[in-house]
Amino acid sequence: MPELRNLVSQAQLKERLAADPTPRQTLSFYKYHPLTDPQLLRDTLYENFEKLGVLGRIYVAGEGINAQLSVPTANFEAFKTYLDSFNFLRGIRLNMAAEDDGKSFWVLNVKVRPKIVADGIEDPDFSMERTGQYLKAQEFNELAAQPDTVIVDMRNYYEYEVGHFAGAREVASDTFRQQLPMAAELLEAEKDKNIVMYCTGGIRCEKASAYLLHHGFARVYHLEGGILEYVRQVREQNLENKFLGKNFVFDGRRSEQIGDQVISHCHQCGELCDTHHNCANTDCHLLFLQCAKCGQEFEGCCSLECRDWKNLPPEAKKDRVFQHSEEFSHSQIRRHTRFFDIKTW
Repeated sequence: MPELRNLVSQAQLKERLAADPTPRQTLSFYKYHPLTDPQLLRDTLYENFEKLGVLGRIYVAGEGINAQLSVPTANFEAFKTYLDSFNFLRGIRLNMAAEDDGKSFWVLNVKVRPKIVADGIEDPDFSMERTGQYLKAQEFNELAAQPDTVIVDMRNYYEYEVGHFAGAREVASDTFRQQLPMAAELLEAEKDKNIVMYCTGGIRCEKASAYLLHHGFARVYHLEGGILEYVRQVREQNLENKFLGKNFVFDGRRSEQIGDQVISHCHQCGELCDTHHNCANTDCHLLFLQCAKCGQEFEGCCSLECRDWKNLPPEAKKDRVFQHSEEFSHSQIRRHTRFFDIKTW
């Protein structure tokens, strides 16, 4: 059977989506559930999601499924009916986007992974069968107000930077696998307190709650459905919103406005700013915060060096790389020369 996958270029797909007026809904869901044949489920999902016009990113593994999707509004009920055809997904909670322009995803990717969340856990005794207690929005607000409660953000540093719950602890890291042991160490002296964990949609904080319980913590809670479900409940029930700033999302929208505040700053001038960009120098592509003024001055780049490099003609870049090759590692030279169709090493 030929591999089921997309064969159209990313650029063409983005153009198609930009011109497509079809109303869409952005959503996510996950489920920790043992799967005996992830590859079979992957192929089945791809074939049926493609028929429904679903776009997005789905990871399937032996431990379950994690999906961030864009579904045509007209096919939404058919999509839910299809999910219900799987016993382990029947009635699953769908986290709906807080802000949505219908342009979150432009391609369908369904991949088999070792885990649906890369956690670095190698302990054979660790299990997802015992997790922390779910909290709904009202319960979260009430518990957060208690003096013996510690709120822990289980997202990456760049997510925390633009938005987080009032009083939340940051576990500053680049990856979730780094965060887990760091969180356990950070909270070791507070094992007798209420530990409340949260993330974007619930998948990371649910695993983190199981990790803390596995390491002897007793009063562990996590926000059901993460920030996305919290926002829905707050708006629906007219509750006080404890989330400050923006919610970072891993799709074309980049973020959702949740709180009214701007709590982060431009990485170049220090002015209030909560807009992420990737450096316009494609050899760098660093994710950073940049205000409109600095965006103009630096031409969308993270530094003057990147701006100057971006503006060099290809031949000049090629010459500079090889003139200074002794200053570069092999990986750096590969990175700088891959755009010039030069074979190195």
